[in-house]
Amino acid sequence: MAIEYREWRDGDDLALLEMWGGPETVQAGQFRGTLAPSGNSPWRRCIVAEDVVDGVAIPVAAGVVHEASLHPERLWAYIEVDRQHRRTGVGSTLLSMLRHEAGQAPSGVTRLRCKVEPGTPGAAFAEAAGLAPIQRSRLVVLEPGALKLPVFGDGSEAAAAEQVEDLATGSVELSDVVGRYYTAVHGWDSPGDLSIATVQRVFLAELSGAHGAIVLRAPRASAFGPGVPASRKGRLEAFAISYAELAPVGGEEPAQATSGQPTEVFLGHDPALSLEEARAAVRDLLALIAFQHPVLLELDGAMAAVTGVVEPLLESGKARVQGAETLVVSDPE
Repeated sequence: MAIEYREWRDGDDLALLEMWGGPETVQAGQFRGTLAPSGNSPWRRCIVAEDVVDGVAIPVAAGVVHEASLHPERLWAYIEVDRQHRRTGVGSTLLSMLRHEAGQAPSGVTRLRCKVEPGTPGAAFAEAAGLAPIQRSRLVVLEPGALKLPVFGDGSEAAAAEQVEDLATGSVELSDVVGRYYTAVHGWDSPGDLSIATVQRVFLAELSGAHGAIVLRAPRASAFGPGVPASRKGRLEAFAISYAELAPVGGEEPAQATSGQPTEVFLGHDPALSLEEARAAVRDLLALIAFQHPVLLELDGAMAAVTGVVEPLLESGKARVQGAETLVVSDPE
């Protein structure tokens, strides 16, 4: 076996896919899309390992390291090696080369991170390389009717309409809360300064896959204090952004709902709420959107309020984990 290393070239993706076959994990399927020619906008370095047999070079492994506009304090890295060439030093050599390239990153950031599935060769390789878990993520499906519907105000339709609202994804108010929430639950890997424009592009724009948003508000409040009739909307307490059409409250059912497939939802709350307030708001909104149809949530360990609502449902069988969990692993501080 004679291994040679070079930069990524056009056509390597097809050659490597022929060697690798289908992705072994969800994370592998996602990261294969980052294997691409090296460049500086955005900064990326991609290296291919070839096994030269009888003068013929066959790509067998590849590695990539690149900067990220979201979560800029670490570089994303990914390495995949053909099964027949694992445990031969190819992966370790690629990692050493990627670390060398990382030292030249224009941002000055050198720490690496990646996503792995526990119990896999990728997780074992990351651990041996000194990358340790910094977060755990699970996909959770909430079964229909798992939570009792909340009662708002006097229980009337008008009272509910004051607090539950379909909100345009272009809303500045929504973007502000989403950005502050995302920052609050990602202290373990800071997303940096999230402007309204960035939040809309990453989470709320059509290209992000966002389909719509339902929000829960506090009861109407008076701008002039107690005793004066309430005239303005209550503050936004919780939000649910759907990446397929949510079943509207009291309206026609969308095709996604009637298919029985869970709707992917980003669920969060105003981080200014206390933990108890946040749990109550998240619970009420989740009960509404998952009353008749299943909902799919990505649950990170740092999402204390959402976790506090969903964990008892997992224990009681009213929610279930879909697929394997994901670990974000990183170089130490």
